[in-house]
Amino acid sequence: MLHRLAAERATGAFTRAGGTLFLVDGQIVHAESPAATGLEVLLTRGSVLSQARWDAALSRWGREGSVAHNLVARGHVPLGLLELCQRTALYDAAFFVLAPSGRLGRFRREVRDWLGAGVGVAPAAVESETARRLALLDRIWPDARIDVLPPASAVGAGRPPTVTDRQLRILQLADGTRTATDIARELGRPAFHTLVELRRLAAGGLVVPAGSGRMEEHVAEAVREGEQSAAVPPADGFAKPDVALLRRLMDALEAL
Repeated sequence: MLHRLAAERATGAFTRAGGTLFLVDGQIVHAESPAATGLEVLLTRGSVLSQARWDAALSRWGREGSVAHNLVARGHVPLGLLELCQRTALYDAAFFVLAPSGRLGRFRREVRDWLGAGVGVAPAAVESETARRLALLDRIWPDARIDVLPPASAVGAGRPPTVTDRQLRILQLADGTRTATDIARELGRPAFHTLVELRRLAAGGLVVPAGSGRMEEHVAEAVREGEQSAAVPPADGFAKPDVALLRRLMDALEAL
């Protein structure tokens, strides 16, 4: 659908489970996802723009979709910096919007975003970058649970010798309650960059998905029960399926 919309030079909002891409004349000009670090955080956490000024700009110019233009025109944010943060936020959110989910998207024509960014990106370029990022994460550590389950530190007090300054701050926030998104927003960093560091920490055995051990125990227990049940077939020689056991096993696997 996204390729067709680009070919049609369509304008509107393309929404999937992970968020929304806003198109103008077939180009992606803005993206939003609850899992990503938004433009607001990138601008306000870096002391570039105060939260009060951001809120005022959104309230005053959000309805007409000219927040970006007015922030620059009034000297609140340099044009180059705004474009850099806007592009960073776009790719960050698009990663979650375009990630494989098995669900189709829907398109609402002529729906405009509140930002009003001037320069868009070709959907093919955004899709290619998303695929590159997915492949990078899998090369680092092929276990996506750390992306969605709150990471927990697997080391004691002190700084492991192999940890960088960037990783150390993430490790300090990995308390088993904050998700990767929470950590990224608290640090004012793109969510994808935080996922990269978390996967590196997981590959080094320094963080684990909170609760993953318990879920793996449930799966192992279900498998053991299945092996015990299959060891004693009924008189007709064919083991009858244990429906309740199969359901428990399926639930445990889906939780992983």
